[in-house]
Amino acid sequence: MINLKELEVWFITGSQHLYGEETLNKVAEHAKQVADSLSQSSQIPVKVVYKPVVKTPDEIFETLQASNAAANCIGVITWMHTFSPAKMWIRGLNILQKPLLHLHTQFNRDIPWNTIDMDFMNLNQSAHGDREFGFIVSRMRKDRKVVVGHWQDKEVLEQINTWTRAAAGWHDWQGAKFARFGDNMRYVAVTDGDKVEAEMKFGFSVNTYGIGDLVALIDSIEEEAIQELLEVYEQNYTLDTELLHGGAKRASVYEAAKIELGLRKFLTEGDFKGFTDTFEDLHGMIQLPGIAAQRLMADGYGFAGEGDWKTAALVRACKVMGAGLAGGNAFMEDYTYHFDPENSMVLGSHMLEVDASLAKGKASLEVHPLGIGGKSDPARLVFNVAGGPALNASLIDMGNRFRLLVNEVEAVEASQDLPNLPVARVLWKPLPDMKTGCAAWIYAGGAHHTAYSQNLSSAHLLDFANIAGLEYLNIGAETNLNHFRNELHWNEVYYK
Repeated sequence: MINLKELEVWFITGSQHLYGEETLNKVAEHAKQVADSLSQSSQIPVKVVYKPVVKTPDEIFETLQASNAAANCIGVITWMHTFSPAKMWIRGLNILQKPLLHLHTQFNRDIPWNTIDMDFMNLNQSAHGDREFGFIVSRMRKDRKVVVGHWQDKEVLEQINTWTRAAAGWHDWQGAKFARFGDNMRYVAVTDGDKVEAEMKFGFSVNTYGIGDLVALIDSIEEEAIQELLEVYEQNYTLDTELLHGGAKRASVYEAAKIELGLRKFLTEGDFKGFTDTFEDLHGMIQLPGIAAQRLMADGYGFAGEGDWKTAALVRACKVMGAGLAGGNAFMEDYTYHFDPENSMVLGSHMLEVDASLAKGKASLEVHPLGIGGKSDPARLVFNVAGGPALNASLIDMGNRFRLLVNEVEAVEASQDLPNLPVARVLWKPLPDMKTGCAAWIYAGGAHHTAYSQNLSSAHLLDFANIAGLEYLNIGAETNLNHFRNELHWNEVYYK
């Protein structure tokens, strides 16, 4: 599973030698206290590591250079406790490759009205020290997150929390590998894209592997391992008697377990963080991976169907960003609509592969026919998804840039049984309303495949987009369709 506490953010405080040793010692003492407090906060999911106060161009360069090389460092937080002349930062910022958060804070929350003097003012200069630093970062056109407020303020901590999660998602993409079993679904446009450009921009690679390589591993799985996994299925899910030992559909469940073990072995041995498959390329496989994809996603792998590598990568990033939070992140598809004027909703689902981390209650393991793919009946987990705030996110290749489109939604508890729909399913109301939300999504070129999240907010995805250099568009409660279309037009000018 994903453990964000293995990751670090470096806390770097700027000053200069002008103020003397006593002041610099106090700056270091304060900076360490702030860094330690952030690291120990239950709101911050990663370690915050204090670094010695930087006072010269060489110290700045060496510290930022070291952050680039540190394997577990996912970003840096900077704070100018005193005045740190910004020209000292140019060389270091030029080579910084990690995400940057500028914390505009000060050690004391309140002004000590009765005792304040010039010594206090010289020590506590963040109000203009941070503005000097802010200028040079803007002058150098470097993106960063700016958080303003006292370092013990819960709102400040939450903004830092959001950014660290986004930085963790970006860090996880660097060097990540995603496997495609088969190519893109034939003739489909939005799920395809430029894998070379993606690797240059995002740091992850996508390569195709023959189904035969996977089938060979599936066929090599030992009987003992299959029987152990079947026991896990029986302990964790509801199974009808026909799926138990000796039942008429037991062979389908047996084959599903064998496929899961083979897939897991392939991904583990190849150090992959996600995968795709397509029902159009299953030569040598008895059934399409259903429960296998669902359970692998639940363990943190990114996945999307029909060769959609962009969504598989986005699902993985969302799982990293949401690690440790209640709720899940999963592959999703807008499937069909309920156009009741008084209660319009989207029914989200997929043929087989929605992650059961979204499930409300215990999932049911079932075997049913699948009308496409030409293979035997696949096993899959069937469940309803809980209601509550959620979002759908789509990563789109627009030709000259990648776009991240996010729609905030309100999931709704299913009021009907849906007895003839044996798949995972969720109902949601797009914000701000059905017609505006769906129209805005289509104007923006959003895909039918998405990453569906119960535990991330648009703030997480915005920070992630800024770190990744993505065009970001949000459809939410305040969206006005005419304004949204204007934003699309302005963005075309900006990116051209």
